[in-house]
Amino acid sequence: MLQLKKGTNILSELGGIKTHRQVSELFQARLDASSRRKLGRIENQSALLKIANTVALLEPAEVFINTGSPEDVQRIRELGLQWSEEQALAMPGHTVHFDLPEEQARIVDRTYYIVNEGSDVSIMAKKLGRSEALAYIQEHMAGLARGMTLLVGFYSRGPIGAQASLPALQMSTSAYVLHSANILYRNAYDCFDDEIARAGYVVTNLHCQGRNRPEDLPKARVFMDRSWQITYSMHCTYAGNTLLLKKGNHRLAVDLCTYYKKGAELSEHMFITGLTGPGGRKTYIAGAAPSGCGKTTTAMVGTDFIGDDLAQLWIDREGTLRAINPECGIFGIVQDVNQQGDPHLMRALREPGSEVIFSNVLVDDNRVPRWVGDGGLTPEGGINFQGRWRPGQLDGRGKPVPMSHPNSRCTLSCESIGNYNKDAAEDPLGVPVEIITYSGRDSDTMPPVVVAEDADHGVAIGASILSQATATEVGVTGVRRQPWANAPFIPGSLAEYMDAQFMFFNSYRLKRKPIMAGLNYFLTHGARGGQGSALLGEKRDVRVWLTWLERRAHGEVDAVRTPIGYIPLYEDLRVLFLEIGKGYPKELYDRQFAFYVDNILSRIRLQHEAYGKERNIPWRLFDIYERQCGELEALKREYGPIVSVEQLMAGAAA
Repeated sequence: MLQLKKGTNILSELGGIKTHRQVSELFQARLDASSRRKLGRIENQSALLKIANTVALLEPAEVFINTGSPEDVQRIRELGLQWSEEQALAMPGHTVHFDLPEEQARIVDRTYYIVNEGSDVSIMAKKLGRSEALAYIQEHMAGLARGMTLLVGFYSRGPIGAQASLPALQMSTSAYVLHSANILYRNAYDCFDDEIARAGYVVTNLHCQGRNRPEDLPKARVFMDRSWQITYSMHCTYAGNTLLLKKGNHRLAVDLCTYYKKGAELSEHMFITGLTGPGGRKTYIAGAAPSGCGKTTTAMVGTDFIGDDLAQLWIDREGTLRAINPECGIFGIVQDVNQQGDPHLMRALREPGSEVIFSNVLVDDNRVPRWVGDGGLTPEGGINFQGRWRPGQLDGRGKPVPMSHPNSRCTLSCESIGNYNKDAAEDPLGVPVEIITYSGRDSDTMPPVVVAEDADHGVAIGASILSQATATEVGVTGVRRQPWANAPFIPGSLAEYMDAQFMFFNSYRLKRKPIMAGLNYFLTHGARGGQGSALLGEKRDVRVWLTWLERRAHGEVDAVRTPIGYIPLYEDLRVLFLEIGKGYPKELYDRQFAFYVDNILSRIRLQHEAYGKERNIPWRLFDIYERQCGELEALKREYGPIVSVEQLMAGAAA
């Protein structure tokens, strides 16, 4: 069981500020009159202590308080350029940020949870004892901001006043970090005290990049103190390691939901989008996928885009499943974003009117950002995170150097997206969710869409995500388990988290349970009797899979029962493909939805074995796996290792 405020508060211990009087004395000595005046609006003693101890620990030359006013926001933009963290691009309001070549993704090998003696974390995570973490922070972070300016911002992770929103402090010596925060999160300076009182918590984030040199990267660390809800980041600049309002605070929110709001709230790695169905009805979907596996693309095919990465879920008083997006912006991968597959996003990235920070893309000789898969002709040259680039360039190992890194990003406000429903996204009541999806980068096993038989089966689908590693994490390769697409962000045991999932989706308070489904649009020709690694379909086909789920949620389409859930009928999909202007040959349907039984059995057995090594996994998961394996083996005995849809239908009828 996670215990809050247990063990030494490292920030308070190293900062040495313990009383309100000490806070006042430090602010008088270290802050200018403008910053003291701004902080006069904040009365919450916990927040003021955190700010004061951060100043005492890092020892910056100056402190700038960001109130979210137009003047403060503009000043941070200017500092990003002045400090050379960003460079202006040709389009007004567009800038580019380059990380070190060695730091192009989350440093998962140097990311740790700070734990108390005797505490444990997920077997898929790394931990560090409290005394060891204190010593490391004291050695490598104390005084790290000397000669720098510390920027302090007050934010809300979610609409102001929403049940699941969390107030958060972001303190950093990087203008790029605060510039990104100003785009991605709601400024809560004017109501920060009220939000802390409502939520009962304030999460805190400290970052200092130091001198930002390659030789300092081995010292880079990201620490998350679960008991005190504080994150520390040092010697790094990639936003996934520094803008800890995002995945750092997501981890802490997962902890709160697992241990303090169990059965009532969930914190998930999910997009939120709405579809307009027959008669103009709105149906909202929340869907999980690992980073780099298409969440942004999937979210934007909806008619009512809400968010592309994170979701806070809860059950309201009427028994409705509700969701908010903790963010109000997008920190999205741009590789393969183009007009054909991502028209809404491309308009924001290519037409005037949007504020955008690009990172680690190529900047061509006309100061235009370019990236692999953007749909344009390859430029003759330009500058990327490695320096000067030209077509055909090879690295030291003789391999082609792409013009942009696979994890190149764009940061922009959701308001820049044409199908963004701001009224719904900013409603503190959240949006009603009727569909939950889980997906990964699966090239050879699961069909494009399969609906769970019940809530327990839906939780099992989430627990069973397997995905090819992407460029979002440093040093990670191969195909690996990605439970709920949230595994990198689950601090505690997977057993506790899983139990919270079963409790939530089976809650007696949930009057209308969502349908829960697996999605997979990464099947390849080579895995389905053809040749090559090209996708068996297109990115835009996901609109059809979501639309079919929308119809299924409202009882308007039938389905074929299989051992792993319900799959669509061909005729329903054919009609839906016509709605997006495409034909859908029966031969393609047969290839996409045929069951390669050995692959599916192998997948289930892998999960069964892996979960069997963990303590206290709910037995209902193993019951589901064993039932599915038994039915799949019976299918194989009847029809062989590859089972057609017609054979699945015959088996269901029998």
